[in-house]
Amino acid sequence: MRNQAILLLFLILPFYANSRSITIGQKGDFYRLEEVNNLVSPGDTLLLLDEVYQDGTQFLENWHGSAEDPIVIKPASGTSVIFRGGTEALHLVSCSYLTLENLIVEQQTGNGINIDDGGNYDASTHHITVRNCVFRDMAADGNNDLLKLSGLENFLVENCSFTDGGEGGSGIDMVGCHQGVIQDNYFDRAGVTGIQAKGGTQSIRIQRNILKDLGQRAVNLGGSTGLEYFRPPLDNPIQDAFEAADLDVFSNLFIGSWSPVAYVGSIRVKVINNTIYHPANWVFRILQETTESGFLACSDNVFQNNLIILEHDLTEVNVGPDTDPQSFIIQNNFWYNESSANWSPILPVNDPGQLTGDPLLSDPENGNFQPALNSPVIGQGIGQDGPVTDFFGNAFLDPPSIGAIEGRDATTGREPSQDQAALRISPSIGQDYVQILLPLPQGTLQVVTINGQIIETRTVHSKDIRLDISSYPGGIYFVHWIAPHQSPSTVKFIKM
Repeated sequence: MRNQAILLLFLILPFYANSRSITIGQKGDFYRLEEVNNLVSPGDTLLLLDEVYQDGTQFLENWHGSAEDPIVIKPASGTSVIFRGGTEALHLVSCSYLTLENLIVEQQTGNGINIDDGGNYDASTHHITVRNCVFRDMAADGNNDLLKLSGLENFLVENCSFTDGGEGGSGIDMVGCHQGVIQDNYFDRAGVTGIQAKGGTQSIRIQRNILKDLGQRAVNLGGSTGLEYFRPPLDNPIQDAFEAADLDVFSNLFIGSWSPVAYVGSIRVKVINNTIYHPANWVFRILQETTESGFLACSDNVFQNNLIILEHDLTEVNVGPDTDPQSFIIQNNFWYNESSANWSPILPVNDPGQLTGDPLLSDPENGNFQPALNSPVIGQGIGQDGPVTDFFGNAFLDPPSIGAIEGRDATTGREPSQDQAALRISPSIGQDYVQILLPLPQGTLQVVTINGQIIETRTVHSKDIRLDISSYPGGIYFVHWIAPHQSPSTVKFIKM
């Protein structure tokens, strides 16, 4: 009887409003999201009540918002909504202009969230945003991904956390995806790979992420895909095919991992202005896993302006068969081997502008990769074709510093807008504590998780606050400062 009344409400409401708020949960308008299939309209907001949703995969099919009025799925209160267990939390099929915000996804046996085109290459899933979500604790150890994307066009994944994924899967796995941005995310033990782009994936920007302690390849730029899964479908006969092309890997921090970067059957990939710290076995790999006739060799890729810090001697670059390493551009990188004073890397091609030695970073062992004011990486990069902003979102100067962080401004937070007082935090990546500098010695300070949960609130009477973060789980956090007669101000930090 309740659902009949709600259906009648759905039929009447469009005549009176362009958008609706619909509650989901045990005491909501509907119990499950998938009950709203065929009923949602552009501009609708689906408000999830604070519950643990653990009754299996929810399939959302043919949900279509618009550019002006996207459909939004988010918590009703902005705090704790958990999708726990099941094969998948959500499976989006043939959807467009849809936003997922502030969700916690955990303990699935298949994929955390799966977003695909339903096999319809002519009507792709497109304009999907995944923001401020937590993906964690995969309950599978095979080829299972925290976020699985197939045939997705024009998408954004930002400010999300991917931790403790399946041993054989990825944090984000893309098959045949195009025109996307993956930015400002945190990956820690997210699987054998942090981010994988294959199956004809093209025109993706991967920027300002932390990728830490991945099993094999922190970013797998290409890969090996069954021919029937390529998006768009391959030509017959196959001509000039690739696993991935036109990827930009900019301003990321790579910490640990067996191999931070792997170019695998990819072309025109740019890996520029990243900081690579303590890789386990290789700095990067050049491989070719798809060798069918008609596929291009891994070639014409760039490795530039990167700062590499080795803990010990290793093979810097692993080159596999059927590749074209001589076509790579490797230039203006800064190399430092902590175990050897007289050392230089062995590379497949010459690295013009190469520098070696101690880069003089603030405290890399504790997560502070900010160059000191006298760091030799400052101003030594090449400006063309690289990122506009560094890891913290500050502008790179011209010429830029080498590595993920611009050194000349020595700032560790994004510049506030004109109506905000300056709020600073240092270091922006910490293990035990962060120091918060306030513009005024008064107000309220809140620490908020990426899914909107307030975990600490304090009244402040000092401009200099030392915040103990030693007990926080690893991930992304926000500090909000609210004071009388001041516009609220927010900065981000990452607990390692």
